[in-house]
Amino acid sequence: MLMVTTDSVANKNIIEVKGVVTSSIVQSRNIGKDLLSGLKSIVGGELRSYTEMLEDSKAEVKTRLIQQAEQVGANAIVGLRLELSAGQGTSELIGYGTAVVIE
Repeated sequence: MLMVTTDSVANKNIIEVKGVVTSSIVQSRNIGKDLLSGLKSIVGGELRSYTEMLEDSKAEVKTRLIQQAEQVGANAIVGLRLELSAGQGTSELIGYGTAVVIE
C-alpha cells in the first residue's frame, strides 16, 4: 500500500476516491520509565523509552490505516497526516488520510 503526505502521487492518476481513513492509539506511560525519564531530562538527552513508544504507536496507526483502505478497495492513501498529543500520563497518536485507487 502506497502512503504519501501529498495530495497526489507523481506520475499516477487517481481513478477513484474511496473516502477518509482514520486511526488513533492512546498509550499510557510506565511509572518506572517516567521516573528514569525525569532523571534523564535533568541531564539532557533522548528519552529512548518514549521514542520506542512513539515508533510502536506510529507503526500500529499505519497498519490500521492500511487495513481500512484495503477494506474499501483502495490501493493508496494520499494526504497522510499524523498528529501527536500528550496528556496526563498518556499520549495519543492520530493518523488520517484519503483512501484512493491509483493507476
